[in-house]
Amino acid sequence: MEEIILEFTACCRTDGMRISTAEVLDCLRQLELAAPWNESVFHTILKANFAKSRREQAEFDRLYRLFFHEMKKGLTLPCQDGGMERRDGEGGPDDSDPSGLSSELANHLEAAALENGLDQALMDFMKGDPRAFIEAVHQIHDQESRASQAIKSNLGQLTGRLEIMLSINKMRQRVVQFLGGLDGPVNGDPAYLSRLEALAGRRLDRAMAFLNEDPRPDNAGLRKAGAGEKRYPSLGEVPFSNLTQDEMARVQDVIDQWVKKLEEISTLRFAAAKRGVVDVKKTILRSGKYLGVPVEIVRKDRPLRKGKIVTLCDVSGSVWSTARFMLNILYSLQACFARVKSYIFIDSPLDVSGLFLAHDANTAVKKILKETRLNYNAKTDYGLVFQEFRDRHLQELDKKTTLIIMGDGRSNYLNPREPVLESLRERCRRLIWLNPEQERFWDSGDSEMLRYRNHCNEARACGNLNQLIDFIQDLVL
Repeated sequence: MEEIILEFTACCRTDGMRISTAEVLDCLRQLELAAPWNESVFHTILKANFAKSRREQAEFDRLYRLFFHEMKKGLTLPCQDGGMERRDGEGGPDDSDPSGLSSELANHLEAAALENGLDQALMDFMKGDPRAFIEAVHQIHDQESRASQAIKSNLGQLTGRLEIMLSINKMRQRVVQFLGGLDGPVNGDPAYLSRLEALAGRRLDRAMAFLNEDPRPDNAGLRKAGAGEKRYPSLGEVPFSNLTQDEMARVQDVIDQWVKKLEEISTLRFAAAKRGVVDVKKTILRSGKYLGVPVEIVRKDRPLRKGKIVTLCDVSGSVWSTARFMLNILYSLQACFARVKSYIFIDSPLDVSGLFLAHDANTAVKKILKETRLNYNAKTDYGLVFQEFRDRHLQELDKKTTLIIMGDGRSNYLNPREPVLESLRERCRRLIWLNPEQERFWDSGDSEMLRYRNHCNEARACGNLNQLIDFIQDLVL
């Protein structure tokens, strides 16, 4: 059993799952104590040790199904009666070759068909060892590893996927040619040849299915904003990009009123939260004035734990109309947070925190538009922005930081690089995406929002005053 568990662990690590040696040892010890002949128990033990979070559970189930069911990996497990039992996974009589292929067919294909490393990986997959093939597919899904600074599109990923598909089709043709040709196996029994061809075909079908599966993370905990309260039925429902000058002034007045209100509420909340547990020593000392009766209860002061905010705002097109109000509010509420740090971008992130610290919010907004080194003619490239932000500013994120991304997720059909966004999420306390577009437009045109949403803790539409106030109130309170 140890050997097969180690082999499965290697497959999981190849696909990017982080599994330590200690976790493997824990798994083996638990299997000795539990009832591993029950597959439900066996699956639960492996999943509890190998899948670190809910987001990894879907990927674990995908690999478990491939390894123990579709690849028909065998296990020698203890039985209830104290003996040993060989379990070869789920399969019928057609899976009579548990090693994958007959040695004759395997030797022929290895001698005639292996033109490159991909062919060797596919050959190993057909023989029952999926590790090399999993690694090849993982490199395609891991867009960051295949992304190029020179070629920003996802053409490289499509090319890699097409290359594997062509290799599978070539291997399928070679199997048919060998079994039906003059150089076929000595055993010419039609039933045997048919069974061998069917087995090879099933393995190739599984390889194609594994390639075409989209390993999106399980994001069942994604928080979505509800309808919200329509505090301002007319002004509050107008998109920021459609506001007139008079309406913008009225929106700013409303925002100023809400800032004062939220500051007062948060100040009272922090004052109440500052009172910690009872300080027994000081309470006893003070009771001396009342003949030892603890009339006055003294509590310990505990330090306030205010969160840190990092914003990453798209300033291209209509997105900027929302981002300017968002930044205005956040810097007006700096007392509610330990720190607010802001970056703006079109195709590259730029730190503008100094402007907001040196000037009031409205002046800082004007200076951003006039004085910053932004290329307004560049195409928005979210994938490249995330990559550069991680490379240059990752130290700004920690487990007390809320990362807020303000943007429409439209990346001009360039490489979205979702794994980079996932690495940012793992670094910070939570990742919130505010999209000025309404949710019904998130899957249209060049929008990658549905992809990015799978890597966020919260995603909500935020394109008018009512939606912005709802978000800020949830963030502060």
